[in-house]
Amino acid sequence: MAEDRGRRPAGGGSRHSGAGKSKPGSGKPTTGGRGRSERAASGKPPAKGGAGRTGRSPQGRDRDWKRPTDKQADRSQEQAAYDGPELPAEVTGAELDRSITSQLKGLPEKLAARVARHLAAAGLVLEDDPETAYQHTLAARARAPRLAVVREATGEAAYAAGHYAEALAELRAAKRMNGAPDYLPMMADCHRALGNPEQSLKLAKSPSVANFSPPARAEMTLVEAGARRDMGQLDAALRTLEHAPLNSKSRAPWVVRLRYAYADTLEAAGRDQDALAWFHRTHAVDSEQVTDADVRAEAIEKRLG
Repeated sequence: MAEDRGRRPAGGGSRHSGAGKSKPGSGKPTTGGRGRSERAASGKPPAKGGAGRTGRSPQGRDRDWKRPTDKQADRSQEQAAYDGPELPAEVTGAELDRSITSQLKGLPEKLAARVARHLAAAGLVLEDDPETAYQHTLAARARAPRLAVVREATGEAAYAAGHYAEALAELRAAKRMNGAPDYLPMMADCHRALGNPEQSLKLAKSPSVANFSPPARAEMTLVEAGARRDMGQLDAALRTLEHAPLNSKSRAPWVVRLRYAYADTLEAAGRDQDALAWFHRTHAVDSEQVTDADVRAEAIEKRLG
């Protein structure tokens, strides 16, 4: 449904941008974990005493000993989640924005490096493979669950992968940790996806929304209008969108999406002529082809004869 296009906030985002936010254009993410040591993640067994067959000292043998691969027990689901997907060799964690890596400095060096790599790897695949990105963020969360930037990243990746209940829980946790209101549009949309539009409207009325940037405010408007449509309140959805800057001269994606949502809602309300005009106005500023406004306009024209 076109009204669901608001389900992937495109201009809101959070200040730190958990999953998928790092250096401009790099698309690298961040995440945290459960606080277990890196040794626990390696799968190495505890050191054992006794003499080795090689004649090495017990201490030397314990450092080098590793259970043969064919005798290792299958990893539990929990361990597999802790390990996360395989990390690409070329991903070092240096791809992350400095604002993110600075928040990892409180962790032990090796642990911070591992978390950073999982976050960066998540950012690389967030758009094309959000489920794998989500698994990377879970591995990071397993190592640093008390870092807001990690919980934020996990929430954003869960949202992208369609795990809305998990996304809502993670974003709530991040908000409790750092007090940032930036997550509100995404949280409101999670409520929509979970069938709770009333909760979406409550978040849309939060006082902090008035201080949002234009893109973030547009995201909340899209979610609010969508929630009204979910409740069968088309007139209220139209009023919500009409209070947005539909006539902005900007060609930014958030303007395109506002116009598209307005045109789509007009069509749903049976106002085909008005919808046609707004689909054309949407297409006129949609230089990046964010929408199918031209196709929608053509379909109405054929229907009207």
